[in-house]
Formats: sequence, structure tokens, C-alpha cells
Amino acid sequence: MDFDVIIIGGGASGFFSALNCAQLQPNLKIAILERGADVLEKVRISGGGRCNVTHAVFEPKPLTGYYPRGRQELLGPFHSFMTGDTMQWFEDLGVALKIEEDGRVFPVSDSSQSIINCFTEQAEKYDITLFKKTSATKFETQELGWRVFSKNQKFDSQYLIIASGSNPKILQMLKAMNLNIVPQVPSLFTFNITDDRIKDLAGLSSNAVVSLLDMEDNPIRLNKSGAFAGEAQGQVLVTHWGLSGPGILKLSAWGARELKALNYQFKIQINWLPDLSSDEISKQLNLLRFDLAKQHVSTYAPFDIPKRLWQRLVMASGIVSGKKWADISAAEITALTHELNRGVFHVSGKSTFKEEFVTAGGVDLKEIDFKSFMSKKYENLYLVGEVLNIDAITGGFNFQNAWTGGYIAARDISRKTSEMSSS
Repeated sequence: MDFDVIIIGGGASGFFSALNCAQLQPNLKIAILERGADVLEKVRISGGGRCNVTHAVFEPKPLTGYYPRGRQELLGPFHSFMTGDTMQWFEDLGVALKIEEDGRVFPVSDSSQSIINCFTEQAEKYDITLFKKTSATKFETQELGWRVFSKNQKFDSQYLIIASGSNPKILQMLKAMNLNIVPQVPSLFTFNITDDRIKDLAGLSSNAVVSLLDMEDNPIRLNKSGAFAGEAQGQVLVTHWGLSGPGILKLSAWGARELKALNYQFKIQINWLPDLSSDEISKQLNLLRFDLAKQHVSTYAPFDIPKRLWQRLVMASGIVSGKKWADISAAEITALTHELNRGVFHVSGKSTFKEEFVTAGGVDLKEIDFKSFMSKKYENLYLVGEVLNIDAITGGFNFQNAWTGGYIAARDISRKTSEMSSS
């Protein structure tokens, strides 16, 4: 079967590439090959089923700061298509969006189905052919473009866009074509921790600064360029198996390779009161010995942390139940200050963050011309989305990479098509 553009992968980046190709050049004959029985599954489950479309960061340079891998390479592309452009694109097609307090952008409907419907309706409008349950088994260059093989079919096209996500089989095919592939490791994940201080506190969260330590309590410094120092601030959420939340997920993304090398056996240090220094905490605790002299230490939390967490930290400091503030010793003040400011927890393993599995790794970024997202080695071969060694922290940033790459690849194909028509 002959097409102008074939896209391998029916996910976010695949559909966005296809639709932008069609919008820019409506006469193009476009096909999407999807190995699964359904398309846009990651869109469906993202954001708890609401689809975190992008994030309200509207300047390219600050936006790149959310990408542990791809930070430098995306700066140029973001000048061409970024968050504001994404929001306008969806709004123009009737999908109303909203910015939430934390900056995440969702459909007003609070349903990922709004995004899926938009994509599938536009695909139908532009007569984009969708082949489900069609896995690419091989692709090769032809004199006038590309040939893609599936189990029972073959497809010819002038342009080929790889938008297959973290599919290892596609990466192996690209490796066989002498494209350098960076080994994949999990990026967004939660920390498995068994510790009495957080036992049975699932659902509790608090703002904190979290630092990574090795098993000898040495700080783990991430990213040799010095862009990230192994420390993150954000909400830390207690789960049934350990800790999650933005403060943890930032570290999992930035430390993806270092933590993999440690076989996910390491420590974290938590400062539950990031706005106070150790000396300030100690000073305030000493004042409470007089201000609350007759009250039990565990009666209420004098700082902005949940009461149940406060009680566990008091217990971990060796302060017995029922002890009054007037009776607390200097050593106990020191121990409690330590728990509040730099308590250490042993991490033993990881868990996937909900269903939002993201990987670090993929096609080496040196293989790509980021003015077009085209391979430097193969003419008219484009690679977009998570197939590249690009990933971001949670919050809509991984989708933004998909939208940006898909748009720029489509724009380049449109430019070439226009030049051919006019020549």
C-alpha cells in the first residue's frame, strides 16, 4: 500500500504528527500503524484519566529545566512550538483547557476522552488511515522513500515517522540501522520504604526537601553538568509501600541512571520543615518547653506538618508517650530536631508511578537534527516522542515533548512537500 507519510505508533506523538501533517498539507495520504488493539492508551490513563496535556510554563528556557534528558536539545524546538502553542492548538479544535493551581493543564471536562475524541475525529476528517494490531517488523529505505513491513502487509511511503514510544523491538530495528541507542531505564517511579515512621500513614502528605544518599550516607550528586544536585522540594506523599509525590518523582527522574546503578538500594534524607534551618527548629523547640510546659509533646504539631507524622517523629526521637514539654531533655530536643530536619530513610526498591510508565533512554540525541526531528543518517526518517532519549518529570512535560516533536516533524514534511510541488 502506498502512502505519503507512514507513522509507526498510535500514541500521543504519533497522532499529533499525523494531524499536523494533515492540517499543513491536507492532500497528503497518511497512515498510522499501531501494534495494539486500541490507540492513545497512554493519553487515556494519564493524569488519573484526566490527561495532563501540558504545563503552564510559557518561556522556553525555564521549560527545559523540567527535562533531565533533552534539556539542551529542546531549547530550539520550544522556540518554535511550546506550551502556549499546544493550548491554542487544542482550543482551536474545541477542546477547552484549564490551568490548575500547580500549573498543570487539563481539559475543562476533566476527562482524557476529550483529547482522544479530538484526535480521532480529526483523523477521520482528514481521512488518515489507521491500522490497529499492526506491528512493524521491519523498515528499510527505498529509492523513493521507505518500505515498512508488518506480519502480513507491506507499506510504502516517502516519509517515515517513528513515534513508537519505548517499544524495545523498534529500538532494536533502529540499532540494526546503526543508530546509537541509549539503554532504557525507568524514569518516573516511587520509592519502596519500610519504616515505622510512615507505617499506616498512607495518604498523608507534606511539603519537604528530599536529598539522595548512598548506603554510606554520602550525598549522591546527579548530572555531571551540575544542573541538579540530588535534592528536590515538593509534596511528599506516604503510600502503602513507601513514599511518592512530586518531591520523590523529581528525584526518580533526575536520578534514573544513578539509582538504577545502585539497584535501587539507597537512602534519602528528608527535611520536613524546608523553611527553617536546624538552628531555628531547635530554638523553637526549646521555646516550647516553656510556652507549652504542661502539655504533652505529642498533643499537637507545633509546625506545619500533619499531626500523625509529628507524633511518629516524636516517637522516633525517643520521647516517650505522655511526656510533657517541661520535662523534655536537651538530648531529646537534639534528636527531634534531627528527625524534623534530616531524618534518614532506607529505600529498598521502586514501584511504577500509577500507570504512567516513563523511561530514560532511546535513540541517542546526537542522531537527530532538532530543527526537523529528522535522523542525521537517513533522509526523511523522523523520530518523535519517547522513542528519543528525552524524558521529563511528571506534570505534563512528557506530553509537551510529544507535541513539539510531532509538530516540527510535520512542519518539515510540509515544507518539503511544498517545495516539490512548486519545482
